[in-house]
Amino acid sequence: MKNLTKLVREEAIRQGFSLVGVVLPDSPKSFPVYKSWVDANYHGEMAYLATERALGRRRTPKLILPDCQSILVLGIHYSPPVNKKESEFGQIAAYASNLDYHEVLKPKLQAIVKFLEKETGKSLPNRWYTDTGPILERDLAQRAGLGWIGKNSMLIHPKVGSYFILAEIFLGIQLEPISSVIIDHCGTCNRCVQACPTDCILPDRTLDASRCLSYLTIEKKGAIPPDLRSSVGNWIFGCDICQQVCPWNRFAPVDVDPSFSRPFESEQFVLETEFSLSPQEFNKKFKGSPIKRSKRRGYLRNVAVAIGNSKEADSIPALAKVLQEEEEPLIRQHATWALGQIGNQEALDLLQNAAKRELNEKVLEEIRDVLNNSFIK
Repeated sequence: MKNLTKLVREEAIRQGFSLVGVVLPDSPKSFPVYKSWVDANYHGEMAYLATERALGRRRTPKLILPDCQSILVLGIHYSPPVNKKESEFGQIAAYASNLDYHEVLKPKLQAIVKFLEKETGKSLPNRWYTDTGPILERDLAQRAGLGWIGKNSMLIHPKVGSYFILAEIFLGIQLEPISSVIIDHCGTCNRCVQACPTDCILPDRTLDASRCLSYLTIEKKGAIPPDLRSSVGNWIFGCDICQQVCPWNRFAPVDVDPSFSRPFESEQFVLETEFSLSPQEFNKKFKGSPIKRSKRRGYLRNVAVAIGNSKEADSIPALAKVLQEEEEPLIRQHATWALGQIGNQEALDLLQNAAKRELNEKVLEEIRDVLNNSFIK
């Protein structure tokens, strides 16, 4: 199957993938580390990572596709971040400024399968994933020679950095393995560890996802813990800090697959404007975007925290409107915190009045906490 492997690699490159490898569906040696990570509850509220079904498939990839003989592992680049640090703008992770990568990669992966079926003249058992299945993606990619897993848990390639999306195709056909071990080049560098605002990268390379800004602004469905809100800064969806400081990303390519067009620029994330999005406006603006994953309630929660961190008194009218008119308690709760961060007399008077009409206990508790610990700023 050596010739077929060469052909499928060429097809993957035609589809826009710049990193290509093939591995056998063996049990990953890193599974015990993953299991210990789950047992320590570093996965936070992402319960789907810890189910018996998910654990079993991560331990034994062939449970996903019993006929699997090879796994094609792929990487495709997206543009490095171009972020605004001004307080009136919200920042989003670089990948989220593009179209949803799940939708972008779906036809590409399907095209590769169809190519293989045409070359072999038969239907092939297959399953494909891109950040969607119960597999240890970065373990597979490391084994396939696509990079090493850095201290920030990102997969890093020495020539192109870490701004790429991974995808895998489980195939019921034997391909010649394509892999070359890339040794760990992190060395004594600790820039990502030192730069993380929530200290979620532990000294032993463990990532405490429950403290990671990407988790807090995307995966966490409830309130962001009060002690971590100031660390969120103006990130309103995801975070790139541990990649931005990584010296290997000075090699990150700027020219990427045109499928990853940028529908959003940073000017489109003016915090006060975002905070006024109705459910209909949110759905329209983020149609086809990864940002829809956080849902409006999570997204505006994040925006409220970013407004609070800006401490801009000009934002008080927008926050007051939310306290009066917003139906979602989670958003009102974080708007309360934002007013407390601004902390002037106008903000505190608004909270005093809000306490008289608020019926949700969590929002009331937030109001009381702000008022009991406030001093006029």
